[in-house]
Amino acid sequence: MSDPRDVSGVWYGRYVSSVDGQDNGFIALLEEAGGVFSGSISERDGQGGVRSATVAGRRSGARIQFVKQYRGDWNHAVFYEGSVDDRGTEASGNWKVDWVHGGFSMQREKFSADVLEEEREDSLPVR
Repeated sequence: MSDPRDVSGVWYGRYVSSVDGQDNGFIALLEEAGGVFSGSISERDGQGGVRSATVAGRRSGARIQFVKQYRGDWNHAVFYEGSVDDRGTEASGNWKVDWVHGGFSMQREKFSADVLEEEREDSLPVR
């Protein structure tokens, strides 16, 4: 049986800075194998554009730790630490870079193939 806390998938999240009140949304695409995961994050840059970063991390049970490495003009790393809930649909924790720190949260939908098939069958027209 696979671990429902496997972080593979698309996550929608937010991070907030406790220093300057910055609040920003992001989308993370992650792939986990054997407790190690990698992926990418895209977020608004505050000037109408998009900022990109790579992600590399580990998960042990509910605990997650990862580094978000920005590309381009924002070439620095941010360290994240937190936990994933038992259903694998929510994660939250803290981040830090130098003396700046804050919190983050992210959510995802987990779909059951059986439920999706039932919904598809229910939506078919009756003849």
